[in-house]
Amino acid sequence: MNSTGTEGFDYVIVGAGSAGCVLADRLSRDDRVRVLLLEAGGPDTDELIHIPAALGMLFGSPTDWSYRTVEQSQPSRTFSWPRGKTLGGSSSTNVMIYTRGNRHDYDGWRDEHGAKDWGYDDVLPYFVKSESNRRLGEPHHGSDGPLHVEDRVYTHELSRSWLDAAVEWGLDRNDDFAGESPVGAGLYQVTCHHGRRWSAADAYLRPALDRPNLTVRTGAMATKITLDGSRAAGVTYLRDGQERTAHADREILLCGGSVNSPQLLLLSGIGDPDELRDVGIDARVPLPGVGRNLQDHLMAPVVWDTRNSTDVVRDLLTPDNLERWRAHGDGPFASNYG
Repeated sequence: MNSTGTEGFDYVIVGAGSAGCVLADRLSRDDRVRVLLLEAGGPDTDELIHIPAALGMLFGSPTDWSYRTVEQSQPSRTFSWPRGKTLGGSSSTNVMIYTRGNRHDYDGWRDEHGAKDWGYDDVLPYFVKSESNRRLGEPHHGSDGPLHVEDRVYTHELSRSWLDAAVEWGLDRNDDFAGESPVGAGLYQVTCHHGRRWSAADAYLRPALDRPNLTVRTGAMATKITLDGSRAAGVTYLRDGQERTAHADREILLCGGSVNSPQLLLLSGIGDPDELRDVGIDARVPLPGVGRNLQDHLMAPVVWDTRNSTDVVRDLLTPDNLERWRAHGDGPFASNYG
């Protein structure tokens, strides 16, 4: 392995997912600073990324880290844990459902855990600022932000039948899950633009790529945070078989997500000293909370056959419908199945 020395920047961002793309855009607007954005995956040029109905083909592909959980006791098996590995990160591989989380979660972070300025009313203006919604407006939605949000342009007949049945059963119809209340039954809005996926890379990074003070490097796998005493001073990464180090005069921003950011901290000797010692890593900064307390949601599909209808994947993802999507951005290939 060859080493090519050290480069200097003001900010080094590790990970070009949702957070990394936003930070790259915002920080590089100041032309007095130099920003480096590192992404372990490749560019988001695969057409499958941009076709909503192709999302299942991205799992286990080169754009997915293809993580699996440790073996679970009930049942005794491991589970797939998809994470995006490309520009846009998981926003380039997810199901594109636009949802914000419950008001009470934000208020709980503020009131019960001391996260000042993280209550729902504190963060709502930033959601509104980020959003360009084709149907909904204030006070819960924006109309001129970089993130396009729209009603899905294709919805299968069974989805509408299920919704009608849920309302007939007694659920309230809800046409805005990011509005006053998330309770009820309805059709999700999606982070798409005219039937095409609209990732964080589309919304934030691509408009910033021509700025001379922003450097984006794909295929750059961060391996360690270099320390100056207890201060994070730089990032070592592998690219094209060469080891390189980027020094940050101001800050290093870890945006690798809930898996890769704590992993990089631990590899750098930042974590629980006893746990690090057990795997042969010298503890540089004792920080026992690193890598703990992660909670994630599981997806448990229920699959059945129906009569007198069709299945999107089995019956409708045809070459003709693919050409329809390419030409007009509609039809079954614009479905995210949600």
